[in-house]
Amino acid sequence: MKYCITALVLILSLSCRQRHESGESSLTVMSFNIRLDTPSDGDNAWPYRKEMVASMIRFHRADVAGMQEVLHHQVTQLDSLLHDYDWIGTGRDDGAREGEYSPIFYNKEKLECLLNGQFWLSENPDTPGIGWDAAYPRIVTWGKFRNRHNRKTFYHFNTHFDHLGQTARKESARLIKRKIQEIAGDAPVVLTGDFNSLPSSEPYRILTDLEEDLHLTDAYLACSEPPHGPDGSWSGFHIAGEPGQRIDYIFVSAGVPILRYGILSDSWSGKFPSDHLPVLADIKFH
Repeated sequence: MKYCITALVLILSLSCRQRHESGESSLTVMSFNIRLDTPSDGDNAWPYRKEMVASMIRFHRADVAGMQEVLHHQVTQLDSLLHDYDWIGTGRDDGAREGEYSPIFYNKEKLECLLNGQFWLSENPDTPGIGWDAAYPRIVTWGKFRNRHNRKTFYHFNTHFDHLGQTARKESARLIKRKIQEIAGDAPVVLTGDFNSLPSSEPYRILTDLEEDLHLTDAYLACSEPPHGPDGSWSGFHIAGEPGQRIDYIFVSAGVPILRYGILSDSWSGKFPSDHLPVLADIKFH
């Protein structure tokens, strides 16, 4: 009997070790448009949602979370709620605190940020401003991260494309690809964001164009197992993912394995943490 117990303990120990090592080598990425704080949202306004947003990030153990529509006070409130995380980012209006951020929150126990910066989706990417036919300034936050466990490095870019400007969305896709090549070179890359673009759109085609030297892979399509959750990432607070409205994405460098992918429809007594559903993927850099 004691030999059976010993064997069982060894099997369980090996299983736990394998799961621990897998967690160290894989990276859990989240893209989450958390919806800006506006009183017009009524019962769905930010004061009623901030704990839910933080809970989603904690419970699903995101190692990096690229967020959109985050005002300065929302960033600081999330910072106080997410004790295991640090963050990078600036306001899009002035490169400081004004306007929406597209911040990247990261698990500081697992990752260290080596470099970070931002650029604007416009004809003058180094200066705050509106590009092409966009309605608002649009910013990209980026960071170079190193996994404290395996010492591997990667770059994470996070953004929010304009909701009105069709030319702006196409040119933004082209600009992001150029800047990724300029900043990250051949290093592994994650790109997250609300792209306000369907998979059938021209911006999506530009980002994933196989004929170009840099082409990104949609984690939804590259996952090694069937995606979890609804098809759409836009919910409007009242439904779990509008069918066909997949506009929030996680893109990765070509060839990066996607272990798991899901659009998360968690709710609290029928209330959703945002009008978008967070997108989650487990990836593994070689």
